[in-house]
Amino acid sequence: MSWNEEHARDEHFWRSVAARYDVEPGPINLENGYFGRMTRSVVEAYERHIEFINRSNSVHVRQRFETLESLEIRAQLADLLGTHHEAVALTRCASDGLHSLIRNYNALQPGDQLLVSDQEYPSVLGAMRWLARNRGIELIEISHPFPASFASLVNTYQEAFERYPRLKLMALTYVTHRSGLVMPVQAIAAAARKHGVDVILDGAHALGQIDFNLEALGILFAGFNLQKWMGAPLSLGFIYIDPTRLEEIDPDMGEDRYPISDIRSRAPYGTPNIPAWMTLPLVFEEHRALGGSAAKGARLNYLRDIWVGAARGMPGIEVLTPDDPRLYCGITSLRFRHEPDQQRMVDRLLAEYNLFTVVREGTAHGNCIRVTPGLANSAEDLKQLARALGELSG
Repeated sequence: MSWNEEHARDEHFWRSVAARYDVEPGPINLENGYFGRMTRSVVEAYERHIEFINRSNSVHVRQRFETLESLEIRAQLADLLGTHHEAVALTRCASDGLHSLIRNYNALQPGDQLLVSDQEYPSVLGAMRWLARNRGIELIEISHPFPASFASLVNTYQEAFERYPRLKLMALTYVTHRSGLVMPVQAIAAAARKHGVDVILDGAHALGQIDFNLEALGILFAGFNLQKWMGAPLSLGFIYIDPTRLEEIDPDMGEDRYPISDIRSRAPYGTPNIPAWMTLPLVFEEHRALGGSAAKGARLNYLRDIWVGAARGMPGIEVLTPDDPRLYCGITSLRFRHEPDQQRMVDRLLAEYNLFTVVREGTAHGNCIRVTPGLANSAEDLKQLARALGELSG
């Protein structure tokens, strides 16, 4: 067991972490995948920045934020990722950035094909369908076998690359929002590269709970969120483009505020949430102080394992996410085997056990109930879920 895995079990320490969050009285929230909580100190800093920008208005923004502070924040983000400063640009969310990458990818030719799977986020799937329609490109849509394994996921893409030799571009989701399935990105990206297929990575749920290196993954284009597992204010994400491939993404909607050699011209332009941006240095500082994505991810995985370990032995429960440590994170989904309406069971978990979860739909293997613990949750919260599942599945 690694140090992070041992540390993840230290309830005394994690209670001190949970105490940094203000939590509204009510149900136990096991739906932390929508967006993340900010710590109390981040909320207070955000509020100070809102008040300051409201007082100073454009004087500070024009004189300091646009010319200095935004560049420093961008550099800190790049340093956090271990990449070049010129490879990142902030956006309003991962979807904003991914849409820009998809619609402005300019390396498609007549006869090329695009690839998506049933694990893509709806807005990414919609954007790829839009791209196919508007460029006259064929879209290939595949479904992954269930239950998934490392080999089956890689093989499904390998078979698609061999079956469709005109593939040029694909979307790939790092952590699927429905079940928390973690795709073997490095292996898939390597196979794609051998077949001349470019990958646009949806990393919305990855940053903050998976420790990764973009260069090692072999990823050239990606979109991420800062408002989920990083704990930043809402309205913050970013895009990553390998500097050697910047020319294959056109400036967004002809954006000319920045030079064509500047990645910021590829991000949708508008007045940003400046106070939220100004809060990011504190977000990054707290993230590092906690141990970064490796420590956060280990804690979330430990909380996940508490309820999944119990649920695996319940005949009435089907856990949809595999237990291969390479393929799961804190997010995991389940299904009541003999219940056609999973929403009814979500309602019962809330009404009878004070547990808030959510139904996700859209995959080939059907609807599911998503369970997503956060850093404000305790081990006892997940034990309570395990007890509830045992009673409801009996």
